[in-house]
Amino acid sequence: MSPEEQTGSDPDVKSVEALRGKMLLSDEVAANLKGMARAAAKHSYSPYSNFPVGAAVLTSTGRIFVGTNVENASYGLSVCAERVAISSAVSAGEKSITALAVYTSSKEPCPPCGACLAVMSEFAGEDAPILMFSEEKERRSTLGRLLPQRFKLNPKERK
Repeated sequence: MSPEEQTGSDPDVKSVEALRGKMLLSDEVAANLKGMARAAAKHSYSPYSNFPVGAAVLTSTGRIFVGTNVENASYGLSVCAERVAISSAVSAGEKSITALAVYTSSKEPCPPCGACLAVMSEFAGEDAPILMFSEEKERRSTLGRLLPQRFKLNPKERK
C-alpha cells in the first residue's frame, strides 16, 4: 500500500510520516488496534445488513476495548461497533479515549457514523486518531476532521 493510499481522507497530509506525527500513534499500537478490531468483527450480530463491523478503542491508560455491531429487528435499536467499544471502556472506568480503529468487511473502509462520532467526542479530544480499514485499504483521520464542529457541554456546568 502506497503512502497516498494509507493517508486516504486527509488531503493536507503528504506522507504517512507526517500523518503519524500529527496523530501520535505508533505502527505497533495501530497494528494492535487493527488486529483487535478485525477479530471483534467476527462476533458481529448483523443478520439484517450482513455488514460485520469491529472496533477497538485505546484509552489514555493504554487499555484496549473492543466492540462489534449488534443489530435488532427493530433497526433503531441496533448498536454500532464503535459505541459498543466505547461503552465497554466506560463500563470499566475508562473515560479518556485516545484512538479508535474501525474494521469493515467492505471493499472500502467506512468512517464511523455521526452518532458514534458524537459519542466518541464525549471521551476523546479532536486530535484523537481514527483508523478506518478493510482487507484492502486503510484511511486515517482524526475526530476533529470527521466531526469538525462537535457539540460539547462541560459536565460541571450542568448543576
